[in-house]
Amino acid sequence: MPSQRVRTSEHTARIAAPAGVVYGLLADAVRWPLLLPAPVHVERIDFDGVRERLRLWDVDGERVRSFHLNRILHPHARTVVFEQEDTARPGAPTTGTWTIESDGDTHCRVTLRQDRTPERLPATTTARSHREQDGESAARIAELRAVAERWERLDQLLLSFEDSVHLQGPAELVYDFLHRIQDWPERLPHIDAVDVREDAPGVQIAAVDTGAAPDGLTRTTRGVRLCFPAAARIVFKELLTPAPIAAHTGEWSLTPDGDGVRVVCAQQVLLHDPHTPHTPHTPRNRQDRQDRQDRQDRQDGQDRRDPGAAGGLAETRRQVRTRLGHASTQTLHLAGWRARTAVRRLR
Repeated sequence: MPSQRVRTSEHTARIAAPAGVVYGLLADAVRWPLLLPAPVHVERIDFDGVRERLRLWDVDGERVRSFHLNRILHPHARTVVFEQEDTARPGAPTTGTWTIESDGDTHCRVTLRQDRTPERLPATTTARSHREQDGESAARIAELRAVAERWERLDQLLLSFEDSVHLQGPAELVYDFLHRIQDWPERLPHIDAVDVREDAPGVQIAAVDTGAAPDGLTRTTRGVRLCFPAAARIVFKELLTPAPIAAHTGEWSLTPDGDGVRVVCAQQVLLHDPHTPHTPHTPRNRQDRQDRQDRQDRQDGQDRRDPGAAGGLAETRRQVRTRLGHASTQTLHLAGWRARTAVRRLR
């Protein structure tokens, strides 16, 4: 039986960032959901310092897919060899290599090579698969460039915090409150409307209108939530974000705590860069929705491309921390109240 032909694509781009910085972004896969558009969540399953196995969820068009990624990291050579086990794509696993070469102190050249063995498909389907492979490689390098070329400002634009409360009541009821996002408009005063669909168990895609903000505006977000009831965790990433937020990820987690449960909401935020004249974090298939959000923000007097316009970046960070923290703690306290009330009714 003749062997199947391997389809290879290779793209190279010059990036205005040191080679070590770019390699670090590629090596630290756990941070991809905040820094890159498509990844929603990355779990490290195993890592021995060189070889690692990851499970990754990402957005592909209007669906969320999950796959395993095996990688070998070579920090001295600045290469990352990978094998992607993607059951959603036909054919054998995709293999490839990222290579980063220095081009002076402040620039580097990045090459992404991918090898894919397609199944025996009709010629039209195979041609379309080849075009998608080429487009995917070019898009991934462009997304890497967009974040890497802001490396000197990333620390100022990144914000990480968590809110934690101890609640009386069963953890199962608290988790159920957090999981049933479709009921939030009736339960949470700052939620005006929710439109949610669950194409696969535990994978929610939700559009949320949030009101009751200090400025009186209603903000619309759209995101993915991955629910892990056995681990009492809900991971989320917003795909459509209001000004001045460029990316927003987080996790609700519950752990037993004495006679109750401790609930933590950990959040990470990437603010829009005032020096970036476009929105590189938004994938092309969602750009139209983001453009509409941008126009609405400008009508409201909030230019999403200048987070420091109303008092400096420090003030913007404080406002975002306060607003998101207030919403999460309000949700947590109401979850605890609902759990206690449900227990009293059962007695």
